[in-house]
Amino acid sequence: MKLKKINAVLGLLTILFMLVHIIYSVFAYLTFYYNPVLKTITAVPFLVAVCLHAVFGMLVVFTHNDGGRMDLYPKQNMRTILQRVSAALIFPLLILHLYTFSLMRMSAEKGYVVFILLLILAELVFFGAVITHVVISLTKGLITLGFLSSEKTIRAIDRVLYVLGVLLFAVAAFAVIKGQIGMFLIG
Repeated sequence: MKLKKINAVLGLLTILFMLVHIIYSVFAYLTFYYNPVLKTITAVPFLVAVCLHAVFGMLVVFTHNDGGRMDLYPKQNMRTILQRVSAALIFPLLILHLYTFSLMRMSAEKGYVVFILLLILAELVFFGAVITHVVISLTKGLITLGFLSSEKTIRAIDRVLYVLGVLLFAVAAFAVIKGQIGMFLIG
C-alpha cells in the first residue's frame, strides 16, 4: 500500500506541474512570447514527476496484482483500461512532443506540409492521452490517499473533472495548434 500512496502523491504532483506547463505553453503560443528559461522551469519538474510516477505506477501494477481481472466489473474496469491505455500512449508521444518544435521547423524549411500536419495530429492525441489519464486518475489518487470515500462525492468530482478536462484540452489544442499553424504552415 505504501507504493500506491507514493505513486498517488507523485500523480498529484504531476498534475500540478502539468497545469503549470500547460498554462505557460498556452500563454507562449497565444502571445508568441518564448522564454527558454521559463519553458525549462515549467517542463523539467513536470518531466521528472511524470517519469517517477510512471516508474512507481508500473511497480504497483506488477507487484500488487492491481486489477488483473479486467473481465470482472466491466464498467468500473473501463476506467482502469482507459487509465492504462492513456498512460501507455503518453510515453511514445511524449518523446515526439519533446522534439515537435524542431521537427516542425525542419519540415517547414523543407516544405513537408504533410509531416507538419501529422505532428499536429500527434500533438492532439498526446494532449488527449495526458488529459484523459489525469481526469481518470485524479479521484483514484485522492481515494488512495484517504481524502475521498463517498461514492456520491467521487461521481460529482469526476463529472466536474470531465468538463474541466474537455475545456483544458480545447484551450491547449487551440493555442498550440493555432501557434504551430501560424509559425510553420502560414508563416
